[in-house]
Amino acid sequence: MTVDETRNAHAPFERVDRSEYGYNVKQVDQFLAKARQYYTSNDPDAQTITSRDVRAMAFDPARGGYEAEAVDAALDRLEDVFAQRERDQLIGDEGEEAWLMQIGRISAVLRARLHRDDGDRFRRPKKRKSRSYNVEDVDDLCHDLLGYFEADQPLSVDVVRRAVFRSAEGRNGYEEAQVDAFMDKVVELMAAID
Repeated sequence: MTVDETRNAHAPFERVDRSEYGYNVKQVDQFLAKARQYYTSNDPDAQTITSRDVRAMAFDPARGGYEAEAVDAALDRLEDVFAQRERDQLIGDEGEEAWLMQIGRISAVLRARLHRDDGDRFRRPKKRKSRSYNVEDVDDLCHDLLGYFEADQPLSVDVVRRAVFRSAEGRNGYEEAQVDAFMDKVVELMAAID
């Protein structure tokens, strides 16, 4: 058995070659252990981890680290499990009506933005040289989201999670932070529904 085979034998994910960058192994292992501990704990005082925490988790790059695609896929599944648990807990504590009201409120806010005209859905950066997202790419995904929310067209939450928009410059594109925050809410809603 080679050194790399031994290194991967007990790892939860494949590791990239030592000359390549992957996710920091220690950070990934610590986060997953913390998430597992919270999920299996019956201690009401345990530090809470939410589906939003899982979605927002980022790891430092490290040579020879875990393969990013495999870790991202595992985090997506973990986020879905936590979202389901949060939904079940809300229904158990406050009833299905409370869950439906929460979903309805979030959906109404998102759909209001989705119904804006192409090119006017999000702010434009104030600085001319700011990085921004290609308007057409973002609007195309918004059309797909409208189909999902209002016409029962199939759309996987993973499509939104993995959406990549071409770069634009300044006012030629949408402000990245606002689009990212919106897409984060879309993923939260889709994970709670599916």
